[in-house]
Amino acid sequence: MNARQLALDALLLRTHREKCAAVRAIAPPAAEQAVTSPDCSRLASETLPGRTARPPLVPPAQLARRPVNTPDGRAALFHSLAHIELNAVNLALDAVWRFDGLPVAFYRDWLGVASEEADHFDLLNEHLQALGFTYGDFPAHDGLWEMAERTSNDVLARLALVPRTLEARGLDAAPPIRDKLQRVGDSRGAAILDVILRDEIGHVAIGNRWYRWLCARRGLEPLASYAELALRHRAPRLRGPFNLEARRAAGFDERELAALQAQ
Repeated sequence: MNARQLALDALLLRTHREKCAAVRAIAPPAAEQAVTSPDCSRLASETLPGRTARPPLVPPAQLARRPVNTPDGRAALFHSLAHIELNAVNLALDAVWRFDGLPVAFYRDWLGVASEEADHFDLLNEHLQALGFTYGDFPAHDGLWEMAERTSNDVLARLALVPRTLEARGLDAAPPIRDKLQRVGDSRGAAILDVILRDEIGHVAIGNRWYRWLCARRGLEPLASYAELALRHRAPRLRGPFNLEARRAAGFDERELAALQAQ
């Protein structure tokens, strides 16, 4: 069956269990499958992405800050990380079904990303349950999906501002969070952060590779185009410290890193 159709069907599923299981069941597409546009008729009556009423979504400023040296604080942290990873599943699926006319390898790459993000969500939710909570027990914000909506009409903008901007922030954030968890004795949580950081380097690298591929096809200079897209789509200004080693491993070049640090 058309892998892009299966991606849209999975995106519309409401519960995280159904969605993660559906993602893992999608086989890598063959050429004749991947180029076929999905049937979008369900979008007239269903909302993207499929989700349940929990967690409640609130503006970021309304999310309470809790210290990680308390049980509730650690649980809130892992809930926030799980929410990010479930949104990352949605974002990868959205890239697969939404954007037409790309090489088979593009769809295959983002289906692979969706599957790994589902693995990350399950690791985080299992650890959250070990702390006495589960996904949906805390409020969350919808910043990642809001950027997906702002970039829904241009795959170049999507690649520039989701994997290369919002998801790349995780490369900077993961090591300090891991170190805090180690200090409070949560070695299992710290190990999960190491797994996620390793995989996210690969995900951001995929975003970088396809962003540059599209820039080359459109005759655009990547660095100047990124600045213009960030301004047009109201991307957040990134603040350091930056994990330059991880960003280099994910494919950012020295000109990009210099521009990042000069913001």
